[in-house]
Amino acid sequence: MLYEDDFEFEEQPANIRDRAIPGKGGGGGRGGNGGGGRRGRPEGRPRTGRPRYTGHSAGAKELPDEAKPAMELLREMMTRMGIGQVDIAYIPRPEGEYLEVSGPDLGMLIGRHGNTLEALNLVFNNILNAGVRSNRHYYTIDAEGYRARRADQLKQLALATLERCLREATPQKLEPMLPSERKIVHLALADSAEVRTESEGEEPERRVVVFPR
Repeated sequence: MLYEDDFEFEEQPANIRDRAIPGKGGGGGRGGNGGGGRRGRPEGRPRTGRPRYTGHSAGAKELPDEAKPAMELLREMMTRMGIGQVDIAYIPRPEGEYLEVSGPDLGMLIGRHGNTLEALNLVFNNILNAGVRSNRHYYTIDAEGYRARRADQLKQLALATLERCLREATPQKLEPMLPSERKIVHLALADSAEVRTESEGEEPERRVVVFPR
C-alpha cells in the first residue's frame, strides 16, 4: 500500500532530515556549498540579481505553459530570499518535474543535508497548490543538481535492495527516509513483477519495506 505522504512534500523533524541513509552521501559533503556548486560568475552571465530562466542546465527543456506559474513563483521567492545571479531551468525527470537553480554559492539555498531545499519545496508547493482541490501539481526544487544526484543514488539503492530481497527471499527494510525520498524508491520498483513496496512506521521512523511477491 502506498501512502499519500509518500507522494507529497511535508515538513519533517530535524533528527530524521539530518540522518545519513545508505546511498545518500553524494554531492552534499563538499564544504558549505552542499551541492558542489560552481564558484564565481560564468562568462556572459549578467550581474542582475533577478533570477531568470535560460535552459542552459543539462537536461533542460523548453518551459511548458502549465509550468510558467510555478517558474514565476520560484523567481519571486528567490528574489525575496536575496539569492541573485542565478539561472532557473525546467528539467523533466522520471520521478517528476524539476526546477533547477544554478549559480555561485548556493550553500544557503541547499542547507545542511538539503534541509533548506526540503523546506523550500514544502512552502513552494503549498503556495502553488493553495485552493486547488484536484489536479494538484508538484515540482521538485533543486540546486546545482543536488537533489537529482540523491534521486539517482536512491534508485541504485532500490535496485540493490530488490536483488537482495530476491536472493534472501525475505522482506528488506530500508532506513527511515523523507517522504520525497520514499516516493523515489516506490517509483523505482513500481513496475517490478518480482517485488512490491510498502511504507511502514510513524514519522520520523517511517521507512520503505521491499517484499518478494
